[in-house]
Amino acid sequence: MLKVYRNLKPYLLSILAIVLLQFLQAMANLYLPNLMSDITNKGIMLNDIPYIWRTGGRMLLIAAGGVICAVISSFLSSQAAMGLGKSLRSQIFRHIESFSLNEFDRFGASTLITRTTNDIVQIQFVTVILLNMMILAPITAVGGTILAVRQDASMTIILAVALPVVAAVIALVAWKGIPLFQTVQAKLDRVNLVLREKLTGIRVIRAFDRLEHEAKRFDTASRDLTDTYIKVNRIIAVMIPAMLLIMNGVTLSMLWLGAIRIDEGSLNIGNLVAFMQYAMQILFSFLMFSTMFILIPRAQAAADRYNKVMEATPQIADPKNPLHAVEAGYVEFRNVTFRYHGAELPAVNHISFSAKPGETTAIIGGTGSGKSTIVNLIPRFYDPEEGEVLVDGVDASRLTQEELRAKIGFVPQKAVLFTGTIAENLRLGNPAATDEEIAHAAEVAQAADFIDAMKDGYHTVLAEGGSNLSGGQKQRLSIARALVRRPEIYVFDDSFSALDFKTDAKLRAALKKETAQSTVIIVAQRVGTVMDADRIIVLDEGHIAGIGTHKELLERCEVYREIVSSQLSKEELA
Repeated sequence: MLKVYRNLKPYLLSILAIVLLQFLQAMANLYLPNLMSDITNKGIMLNDIPYIWRTGGRMLLIAAGGVICAVISSFLSSQAAMGLGKSLRSQIFRHIESFSLNEFDRFGASTLITRTTNDIVQIQFVTVILLNMMILAPITAVGGTILAVRQDASMTIILAVALPVVAAVIALVAWKGIPLFQTVQAKLDRVNLVLREKLTGIRVIRAFDRLEHEAKRFDTASRDLTDTYIKVNRIIAVMIPAMLLIMNGVTLSMLWLGAIRIDEGSLNIGNLVAFMQYAMQILFSFLMFSTMFILIPRAQAAADRYNKVMEATPQIADPKNPLHAVEAGYVEFRNVTFRYHGAELPAVNHISFSAKPGETTAIIGGTGSGKSTIVNLIPRFYDPEEGEVLVDGVDASRLTQEELRAKIGFVPQKAVLFTGTIAENLRLGNPAATDEEIAHAAEVAQAADFIDAMKDGYHTVLAEGGSNLSGGQKQRLSIARALVRRPEIYVFDDSFSALDFKTDAKLRAALKKETAQSTVIIVAQRVGTVMDADRIIVLDEGHIAGIGTHKELLERCEVYREIVSSQLSKEELA
């Protein structure tokens, strides 16, 4: 929690004001029983009505002052807590942005969302409570004890018995509750994970008629979370009645002992009234402490989860003394080996090849052969375990990520579009692109026809994830987005798979003219997409099985011949 609360430094003046206001509020609350004692002894007992009015008026003014202090303190507390939440959300979002794909794989998207939203809400809520109680409760407890002793020292024996019992109840609740609060957040992660998978995979779930199965899966996760919450609430439900029972027991004990003392003449009624009010204030301050003990463990669990994300060091970071690339568009792999986190075998093993400007390098191979892994290493989504990935003659790890990625137009295997207009999506890589440049890129990507057919054209608003477009339309927009950037290196990761053969052929022909001076790297499953490439790299279980042109590989690469024969007829091969 201390690491998190370092972010409250901008609100230091507000916190000092809160401390002062709560001190004044506590003083006002502690002064009121003394005035009530005077009204009882000097007003009611002596039937002095003017004294009652005068002292009662003072009590109202002091009480109003305490209320004003409480309201202003609450406002400043809320302002500081909301500001803390904003700061934490901004920090964790920016830190997550710096993660490599390794960190995303390790944490998972669902838990990162929970830690950015629910966990920070928990910290905000507890911060408001702490700022409102951290001064008021201890001052009230200490001041109330001192003033109660001044009223009648012999009656404090009741408090001496009651307070250890209250402390024991609080300790028991904390001991039972802390492990459960830590578990709650993990269970919430699980609910979010299942829900996210269901929402993003709804088409697959419906296609395989697994709605009932997924509903049961979600119910199981939800029931697990609910059961844990019920256990937590049972503990809290025991604590509040226990505290009220103790408070009522103290009240009855004070009335009984006070009646005896009054009957003996050693105590007056006003002092008994004041003592009872001080006792209630002391017990209420302990009740506030118990509330904090309930909430703090939950906030501590949320803060620990937040800190774990913030303490995670991205495996990919900019070098301290970065180099600058001079040449334009050269890509070279030198003996590169890469293994995913937790995997036993490398995804790619001792890969070496080069790609030059003005040439198209294609990568083909079976499922799991390492095609996408290779292209993910070029923009440094991952760093190789061994070997070097050179861009323009410089090790990619010696370039800043901004400079490296500015050279690359990357089209991922799964087309990703964002909420907004088509024009806004196409300008993602080049915000300064003109309408003419956008239209030209769309024409090259064979997307102009369907965009023009839309009512709002390039101003058509896309739904979340581009769900109001077909798979082929999304792929063409992703390709157009890369073209708008006009990079030195184009990377197409199986980006033509949703296109029909005719559109695929037209797009590749248009691309060849558009990217004539750039380095083009294409990952594909279809032989027809790669057979015209200047260089084809054939992968087999993470190793290079062959490099050459289509004709050369047909002659000397068995793996390539198998791929070709599985897709083309004998007539097409001839």
